[in-house]
Amino acid sequence: MSEEVKNPGLAAVLSFVFNGLGQLYNGQLIKGLAIIFISTLNMLIFMAGSILIGFWVLNKVVFAGQLVWGVALFCIGLFFICALGIYSILDAYRVSAKK
Repeated sequence: MSEEVKNPGLAAVLSFVFNGLGQLYNGQLIKGLAIIFISTLNMLIFMAGSILIGFWVLNKVVFAGQLVWGVALFCIGLFFICALGIYSILDAYRVSAKK
């Protein structure tokens, strides 16, 4: 039984819309679910940083160094969201083009 031919462009677009979706389209269930899980963790880190910054802006300081932690979490989350997104798109395209 031969493998179904996958469209690399569609795989890339699916990963652009939602990280890991292109991997699921390519039949890589474990990799797709892992990317979705890591993407969710990155979003939570990003949101935690945003909340800390927001509290600081509203003068609702909870602890010393809140702004530093907020900016650090925000930047770390944003970096890994972007990096994982780019990886997901390129990987989905590459894998689909090989099939």
